[in-house]
Amino acid sequence: MEFGLKKRARHEVKVEVASLETKYPHNVMMYHYPPTEDVHIDEFEELALERLRLLRVLDRASTRNLRVLSDEWKEIVSADLTREGLRSYLRLCSNGGSGKHEADIQTRRRDYLSHFILRLAYCRSEDLARWFVAREMELFRYKFAALSSAEVKQFLESNGFEIHPLTEAQKDEVKDGLYESTAGQSVAKIELLDFYKVPFTQVLDLVRGRRCYLKAGYAYVNTHDLVSLVGTKQQDEIEQGLQAAKTMVDEVEADDRISRTLKALHNSYTGRDYTVCRDAAVPIESLDQLSKTSMPLCMRICHEHIRANHHIKHTGRMQYGLFLKGIGVTLEDSLRFWREEFTKKMDSDKFTRSYEYNIYHNYGKKGSMVNYTPYSCAKIIKDVAGPGDCHGCPYKNMDQGSLKSKLSSYGLSASAIEEVMFFVSRGHYQIGCGKYFQLTHNSSVEPSINHPNNYFEESQMAMGNRQKRANGSAPPKARIRPDIKGHGDRSMLMGDDDDELWRIAETQERIMQSQKDISEAFNDDLDLTQIDY
Repeated sequence: MEFGLKKRARHEVKVEVASLETKYPHNVMMYHYPPTEDVHIDEFEELALERLRLLRVLDRASTRNLRVLSDEWKEIVSADLTREGLRSYLRLCSNGGSGKHEADIQTRRRDYLSHFILRLAYCRSEDLARWFVAREMELFRYKFAALSSAEVKQFLESNGFEIHPLTEAQKDEVKDGLYESTAGQSVAKIELLDFYKVPFTQVLDLVRGRRCYLKAGYAYVNTHDLVSLVGTKQQDEIEQGLQAAKTMVDEVEADDRISRTLKALHNSYTGRDYTVCRDAAVPIESLDQLSKTSMPLCMRICHEHIRANHHIKHTGRMQYGLFLKGIGVTLEDSLRFWREEFTKKMDSDKFTRSYEYNIYHNYGKKGSMVNYTPYSCAKIIKDVAGPGDCHGCPYKNMDQGSLKSKLSSYGLSASAIEEVMFFVSRGHYQIGCGKYFQLTHNSSVEPSINHPNNYFEESQMAMGNRQKRANGSAPPKARIRPDIKGHGDRSMLMGDDDDELWRIAETQERIMQSQKDISEAFNDDLDLTQIDY
């Protein structure tokens, strides 16, 4: 295997739609062969982050203990994909097998390329590989379930499966067994289904669940359950591909442009960037009330600690100070808030010497002039809190007795506390936070919380204080600004506050936030034909 880089003048590679349709003819693909086209480094990173967002949607659904492909599971996944701006993938998973629209073909291309990119990131450990395979198989089952009987036949033929549906005469010979073994379907519907005769060893999960008819060492499997057979082959394909990618890690990592991307990918934050608040400024006089109504537990505890002790350690100041910046507290108000609290225990000169610079620094006004981004849930959960600290995720850091007492003091009933603790005790801290939101806001919907500022924004919209954002548009291609860390290019936003332009800017910011630990993009192209997956 050779892994090489091509030095060339920067340009966009434009692939004809007809060519793409030949390469990616079907919504459901087995990922047999690695891609054979050039991909620019910007698109490489964009595809990796997009795929990660897609798999995280499936991961959040899996933590709710819902049966994959159940109506409730589909409803949650569909809503999350729309909210994440991944409606093109939602169409891929719900529109059957082989749409001819250019947008569908482009989505198939992104689907195929991004899968192989993530193989390079998730081959590094057994835990990463296990997570990746589980999510990819959920995605595969979701796409396969949308296929019609005719599309299933086309899929089997194009992927070399030597199985064919039973003829009417063959079905008549075993019809009594098919009726008895096909649960949840009327006789009339069963007669319309296609059935396939396969060795029972290839569908052991169906045999174990008594979901197929067995006769003479063969299982008779209907179209809906055929995913058990093809899914086994798909899983083998992915697992073997991960093993092949693992042998190439050292050689791939010789290129700094992609090694940092791949190493940092799994822990990257892929949500909206809250570096710059687009909403009205939040006066510091309202923080006491907002801490009770709209702040997540991690920020409410920080706020109460400051009010009670008139001081907070450095990590807590960073966590809470950046959160305040993200919800709309201005630099001037932030300086006034911290000064008023800290000078209750120290003189004004000491505050100026020891703390004022840090506040200017967080707002990008001094030092490296970086407009820092508020901490995401992933970062807060990773932070370890010591004695006297109040930062970090309370759902993770507090023992269960203390957490229950805290929730009770905030007005939650015993039954409500148990609902939150059900998820916390299983390590699902963000879902526990979402449940806390739902209970304290009397909401019929439990939001997906991935950022404290996301929690605050959802709360304000639920209370009618802010207007709900338009969502669901596919993320546009963004030109990355490596010169501004954690900040998208807002030069286009000098006019009216247009929602579409804000969505474009936020997409750019989301990409930039995930690239904080990634080296600056170079102007060369990556040649994927030189990577042996």
